[in-house]
Amino acid sequence: MSSFTLDGHDVPFTEGQSVLQAALAAGHPIPHLCAHPEFKAHGSCRVCTVKVNGRMVASCTLPAAAGLAVESETQELKELRQGLVQLLFVEGNHFCPSCEKSGECKLQAVGYALDVRTPHFPQLFPDRPVDASHPDLILDFNRCILCELCVRASAEVDGRHAFALSGRGLTKHLIVNAESGLLKDTSVAVTDTAVTVCPVGVILKKGKGFAVPIGQRTYDKAAFGFEGKKP
Repeated sequence: MSSFTLDGHDVPFTEGQSVLQAALAAGHPIPHLCAHPEFKAHGSCRVCTVKVNGRMVASCTLPAAAGLAVESETQELKELRQGLVQLLFVEGNHFCPSCEKSGECKLQAVGYALDVRTPHFPQLFPDRPVDASHPDLILDFNRCILCELCVRASAEVDGRHAFALSGRGLTKHLIVNAESGLLKDTSVAVTDTAVTVCPVGVILKKGKGFAVPIGQRTYDKAAFGFEGKKP
């Protein structure tokens, strides 16, 4: 197999894999949020940024190639990722201790892995009402990180086109495909892929609450695969 180097380690890859996919498969986790194995990467969050030949690039969109010298675990990249994650925390309303996704949330796990302990930037505290109109689901816009995974899953897998992003910059936000703006007036179903693909706590099933006991959650023992960095 061909290989490239990641922080001095040889990483094998197969044709068609991205640098991120090959690194994860080889047990070298690179922090990421919007990348998902079932969808083509589009590099929207930039948390997986690495440095190749002096150039910053999203590892999820960079095709693996023989001879690449990739840097990931540097102080420069850690600070870049910290800034991006801090911006995501202050842009929305994320109250981890009371969130049903605590311990199962990628944003929280990446924050732990990057030693993000403070918001650093002023909190915006946007007014984003919760949509509980659907009989089976709750839509909490406060936690959205604009990863577009629910948008893509609903369009590409479920065939419903139930979600979309609207606006630009600070006004960019998640919307549903209904004239009323309410989830109950869309065709989304509790069994849809879009419901389960969210990396944070935006789309929640009613009647579940804190379904996974503390100690058994995905990121209780290790924060996003980074050994030695536990919550």
